[in-house]
Amino acid sequence: MDVDSFWELMEECRRQPPGPDERLAWLRGELSRRSLSEVVQFQVCLDGVTHEAFTWDLWAAADRIFGGWCSDDGFCYFGPWMVGLGREAFSRAVADPDALADAPEVQRLMGRPREMWNDDWPGWESLDYVAMEAYGVLTGVDDDCGDAFYEAVEAEQHGGGGSSGPVGERWDVRREDEAARKLPRLSAMFPLRSLT
Repeated sequence: MDVDSFWELMEECRRQPPGPDERLAWLRGELSRRSLSEVVQFQVCLDGVTHEAFTWDLWAAADRIFGGWCSDDGFCYFGPWMVGLGREAFSRAVADPDALADAPEVQRLMGRPREMWNDDWPGWESLDYVAMEAYGVLTGVDDDCGDAFYEAVEAEQHGGGGSSGPVGERWDVRREDEAARKLPRLSAMFPLRSLT
């Protein structure tokens, strides 16, 4: 599986019934019908693609959407959620994080309290485990395949690990002047409430 095949699969996943659980079940089933090699390569592609989104500017966009602060874990799950937006939206957001304002999934969050986001929550942690689950189904070792799976992924990546931190320069999205300049549309869509 190459990056184009990965994105084709993710686009097909987007066309499934709405809801992350339904889409994930479809994707797990789809991966479970492929070879072990393809399942491992899916994870390698997912890791590579989400690594592209590991930037301070996208973290600032997530911070803004989340009301001024997005945790480390929250940002780790934000990357797979962005993958779930599809290739075009993902690529535009990597190039210009403010382009997330165009995504219907982001627009649905505008004006809603976070406690009402439910399935619209901008994080998709489970996507990062779906290939391992499919690997478990294929090997017949559902609950104890993690070590073998991640060893296979590392071998496929040829030891290429991620960077030590996000790319770019960190900045504070709570500084309204800077946020308005760097993320004008997201700043307008998600005004910060008083942080005092």
